[in-house]
Amino acid sequence: MVAAIVALTLLLAAPVAAASRAEALFYQAEACQRDLEGDPARQKYRHHWMRCIDKFKAVYRQDPDGGWAPAALYRAGVLYLKLARFSGSEAHRREGIDLLQRLVRRFKRSAYRSRAEALLATVAKSGGTPVKKKPAPAKKTSPAPVPAPGTAARPASGRSGGTPATVENLRFWSNPSYTRVVVDLDGATTYRHHLLKKDPEIGKPQRLFIDLDASRLGKGLQRQVPINDDLLLDARAGQYDGNTVRVVVDIKSFKTYKIFSLNNPFRIVIDVWGQGGETLAAAKPSPRTPAASSSQAADPGKLPPGALARQLALGVGRIVIDPGHGGKDFGAPGYLKGVHEKHVVLKIAKRLAKKIKARLGCEVILTRETDRFLTLEERTAIANTRNADLFISIHTNAARNRRAYGIETFFLNLATDDDAILVAARENATSEKNISDLQAILLDLMQNAKINESSRLACHVQGTLYRHMKGRYSQVRDKGVKQAPFYVLLGAQMPAILVETSFISNKRECQRLIDPKYQEHLCEGIVKGIEAYMRETNPTAFLQQAGKKG
Repeated sequence: MVAAIVALTLLLAAPVAAASRAEALFYQAEACQRDLEGDPARQKYRHHWMRCIDKFKAVYRQDPDGGWAPAALYRAGVLYLKLARFSGSEAHRREGIDLLQRLVRRFKRSAYRSRAEALLATVAKSGGTPVKKKPAPAKKTSPAPVPAPGTAARPASGRSGGTPATVENLRFWSNPSYTRVVVDLDGATTYRHHLLKKDPEIGKPQRLFIDLDASRLGKGLQRQVPINDDLLLDARAGQYDGNTVRVVVDIKSFKTYKIFSLNNPFRIVIDVWGQGGETLAAAKPSPRTPAASSSQAADPGKLPPGALARQLALGVGRIVIDPGHGGKDFGAPGYLKGVHEKHVVLKIAKRLAKKIKARLGCEVILTRETDRFLTLEERTAIANTRNADLFISIHTNAARNRRAYGIETFFLNLATDDDAILVAARENATSEKNISDLQAILLDLMQNAKINESSRLACHVQGTLYRHMKGRYSQVRDKGVKQAPFYVLLGAQMPAILVETSFISNKRECQRLIDPKYQEHLCEGIVKGIEAYMRETNPTAFLQQAGKKG
């Protein structure tokens, strides 16, 4: 009976969730269109038009029968027709007509139907589409870059003054089933990627290349970086022509890959998975065996805690704890002078690691154990390459309003409110506009992310953390579980959450955050949440463990 009620609730909630997400996507697409139509220089390039069109198409795909679908089809159709006037392409004109005709056929009661019919009539009469402003002719020295079939263009804000972006570094992290390659640049640019087949005749392996527009090679760049893992041979960069840098990844074997860009500083992330890499990584042994304690060494028949957890089928044997910020990145400044986020979260993370080991018997890996700087993509790469079962990033919150206080937990998804966007922008060290751009990328990335499991873990951690702290301190606020696009969670192949433990910008909570007792209680609440998640994953496992101890 309970299962039936839950199933019915989920069934009823699904259309509401789809409509809500479609609405959010529509506003993003609308913002893209406004930016494009207000910038004549960008209108000269096809990929800027296609970016906005794809955003409107994503609205339709999200909820094809919902109220936002006809509006999205109409906007996408109009943009195609306008693009046709710029490009002179009959294919673009035909695409616009097809979208408008689909709207007319499918949404007979929509107000957009009459608008689509009127526009189709105008197009049929004139053989084109009206454009409010006549486009300025493109310079012959600057042809519009049009990707070849099978490539994908990711637009980004261009460099000021026409200065080319410089490729400064190639970095990578890997294990037998997963490799992350990062291309660092000193500024944003557009890029395209394409997968080439193996060519035995000329002795070339399968290759993935990324062409970076308006780019040049840095003087100190190591142009070829050997990787030689189970998936890739190497990554190399070269000046393909006077305006383009080509980065090539030589492939041994792979199952799938994802490419996305991050900002401030601009970099391109390439994730490559081998056969079973996305689903079986957690079952593989760690590249490093954790050092055994003296008591374990004395008993050769005793398994280390992580092995015991896996043997009992808990599903969670290795946890990566990520203390946010570090090194040159101080994080949010505290209300009290000299207090910074990077120091506070490192102390909390170390306490949390000890509690997890003692309480849950899991192996724990810290992304940093000292005050050192790590890029956001490096933190996730550590979790992926170490085959972590859970990834927990620890932070302190901050706000301009110093009265703001409370505890909240995030998981990776499209942002649902302005506050979540502000938090993500701060933790990503980027702008709210870049967060909006990132949400479009997420539509593709989320297909393989552990969204549901991350949500469940976040709910357990937030709930137990709030209840534990409320029972011991006054004025504790539950800000709930939220979703937002955090760079540090992008590409994580395990349930991953970000915990905003308290507001370091609030006087009362800043004083609490530097108190070891408060830190202990925070960690106790988080551990209880992880334990609740593990019990729900496998309710009998803890009974088995208790029996073993007896």
